[in-house]
Order: sequence, then structure tokens, then C-alpha cells
Amino acid sequence: MNDQQPTVVDVRTPEEFSEGHVVGSVNIPLNEIPERIEELRGLPTPLILCCRSGARSDSAMRYLQQMGLPDVSNGGSWQEVQETLKNR
Repeated sequence: MNDQQPTVVDVRTPEEFSEGHVVGSVNIPLNEIPERIEELRGLPTPLILCCRSGARSDSAMRYLQQMGLPDVSNGGSWQEVQETLKNR
């Protein structure tokens, strides 16, 4: 991660997101990523993607990189991202 404050994008379902998430994160479910690509392009970078385990966020990261968003990373589970940001 660089020194800029990242934007955390949680790609879980709204139901999962409502059960717990990184404070300040944006919920864009994996299946909505293609139709919300312009919204994602407009978010401050870097983008850190997360989900329950890291699998869905990895898929989202690969897709976004293919679509030309360079400053995107897979943070793994939302709990891991939360812990990392807390320790910055």
C-alpha cells in the first residue's frame, strides 16, 4: 500500500456487508462490478478490494485491472483489511 488513504471496496453481497464491514468502505457486489465500472473509476485510488475470504476480491481485482484500473489490489478478507488499516 502507498501513503495515500485507500478506498476500500467490499465486493460481498449487501446482506454480508450489513453483518460487518470496514468502516468507510463502499459496497459494490462482485456481480455489479461490470455495470458500475465508471463509478469505480471515479473513486479515489488506491482501491483495496475485500470480501469474506479474498476469492471474490481477487476476481474483481483481475477484472478491474483488465479494464484499465491500475491502482487496484486484493486486500483479502474484510477483517484483514480492517486490521491493516488500523495498524497504519
